[in-house]
Amino acid sequence: MIDRETIDRVFAAADIVEIVGDYVRLKRQGTNYVACCPFHNEKTPSFVVSPSKGLFKCFGCGEGGNAITFVMKHESLSFPEAVKVVAKRYGIEIHERELTEEEVRRNDDRESMFVVNGWAADYFQQYLHESDEGRSVGLSYFAQKRGFTAATIRKFGLGFCSARGAAMSEAALTAGYKEEFLTGVGLSIKSERDGHLFDRFRDRVIFPVHNISGRIIAFGGRILGTNKNVGKYLNSPESPIYSKKNELYGLYFAKRAIQQQDVAIMVEGYTDVISMHQAGVENVVASSGTSLTTEQIRLLKRFTKNITVIYDGDAAGIHASIRGIDMILAEGMNVRVVSLPAEDDPDSFARKHSADEVRTYIADHEHDFITFKAGLLMREAQRDPIRKAQLIGDMVQSIVQIPDSIHRSVYIKECARIMDVDENVLISEVARKRHTAAGDRETQEFMRRQAALIQQEQSASVATSMPLYKEGIRGGSSAEALEGELVKYLLKYGHLNFDLREGRTMVSCNVAEVIFDDLEADGLQFQNPLYNEILSTYRREWELLGSGVEVPAHHFVNHHDPEVSKLAVDLLASDDNYVASRIWTQKEIHVESEMEMLSAGVPRCMALYKSKVIERMVRELNDKLLDENLTEEQLSDILQRLSKLNVAKVQLAKKVDRLLL
Repeated sequence: MIDRETIDRVFAAADIVEIVGDYVRLKRQGTNYVACCPFHNEKTPSFVVSPSKGLFKCFGCGEGGNAITFVMKHESLSFPEAVKVVAKRYGIEIHERELTEEEVRRNDDRESMFVVNGWAADYFQQYLHESDEGRSVGLSYFAQKRGFTAATIRKFGLGFCSARGAAMSEAALTAGYKEEFLTGVGLSIKSERDGHLFDRFRDRVIFPVHNISGRIIAFGGRILGTNKNVGKYLNSPESPIYSKKNELYGLYFAKRAIQQQDVAIMVEGYTDVISMHQAGVENVVASSGTSLTTEQIRLLKRFTKNITVIYDGDAAGIHASIRGIDMILAEGMNVRVVSLPAEDDPDSFARKHSADEVRTYIADHEHDFITFKAGLLMREAQRDPIRKAQLIGDMVQSIVQIPDSIHRSVYIKECARIMDVDENVLISEVARKRHTAAGDRETQEFMRRQAALIQQEQSASVATSMPLYKEGIRGGSSAEALEGELVKYLLKYGHLNFDLREGRTMVSCNVAEVIFDDLEADGLQFQNPLYNEILSTYRREWELLGSGVEVPAHHFVNHHDPEVSKLAVDLLASDDNYVASRIWTQKEIHVESEMEMLSAGVPRCMALYKSKVIERMVRELNDKLLDENLTEEQLSDILQRLSKLNVAKVQLAKKVDRLLL
């Protein structure tokens, strides 16, 4: 674990313009820098880097954060990994807590396995290009039969393992690599008869498998002979650094294209991925040698929620692929399918066509998975009513997997149309299967509260996404939304002063003082924990610096809680200043100044927030009055508190009306 002091040093050293500039071409625009967003396709730059605040924000796709979170997002790294990357750039030594002997040994073993695999990948590549056997057998296969260019072969690190049974193992031992790690990653197999090592991948072309960070974790080997007693493909066994259910072949090379295009193309094998990349279609991955797993789907979901599955043209390929897609639906992903011509697979199709032709074919032939499956099954059932009933059950099973109720409803309606069956029959069957799958108690509760939950989710979505700083604060704004507005005032304007009218005189007030004093006077705390954390952090730093001194943004942008950091970035990056253009100035139209905006906004927001808090307290006390077991003393206390609250509510209502005017 990296200690807090080291993390703070990394944050302090990291120049966000330098960090982002390593990945994106930035253009200076005033005090900020702009670029086309690296996380989605755009022609007009909406990606902004603010060196003064130490943050980036894309106003197109909504991504935002600090230097560390940019590296995390761009390189798909964990927080500790991103900290180490940035620390290395600035020559900062990473201090981590002392590990136990067992942890040290385990980490050393894992690192040794990565090193052995890296050496083996280099060995296989060198053997492919520099040995007579490699060139005549392996390179001939890749270049002539598969049509891979020299650049493609180098990019994917393709290689060859000698037909001599122990050539690679002997070279590894000679180079000083230990037997335990060669066998541990599955490069070598130890003979039970005489204890000698021999090569697992002998006489095979080699496909290295990279993890998401680009390190080699395994290999796939394809035999080129015609021996039917030997499997065509052989893959590395499970090891401490390789779990096939958690990896997708080609993801390391495809992740940036997947992010930019917001869709991943799923194919079956190594050569499918490589040929598609060579054709210019790079957002392609494969499960390679294993049925699609939930872990692989969730890994892909980090980059996109949209998957297009390309089937081999033959019927067997279609049905084999269909079986794994229910899991994708269950993870809330959007699935579309493309069926290739009967004579093609993705490898052969990509070799015959240019990138534009491949993309055009996909766009013209992709179908929503549910609709595609319904049409396919109905063609098979034709006029057989028994078969049709079985296939309706198959379709229902797919729809049951979809977690979102609205999507389920849409698909039920579409399937009812395609299958010519009563929509209500499908609705009841889906409900019954979900009931069975989830368990009686859970499903009954789900069905009872479904309508209420949907309404709550929609209300919460509106409340949390409502841009109060753009549309203005309204009397109907939720207390949580008003908390967010007050936090935004603190972050952006807490150090500034504004004039407030008290009677006939104007009093100069500080934004932070007004907010803190008003909250403290009534003993109020924010209900949203993220807003409350920002409030506490700001107050702590404000008390140290003194009133009127700007609290540096890095205290919030670089906060140790990533959710607080993201929220702070969104608030700091929000554009709440309606900048006056030359046209307004020329037409002598008055544009509200920053001080005028604060003079109206801060007191009004605080008054509205207090009124919302009072409304909540009144509701809670009214609920207590329904308790038939209240004593006279308790009843009297509640009524007195309600009376005081109602008086305060009337006073606040008058204040709000006055402020609105």
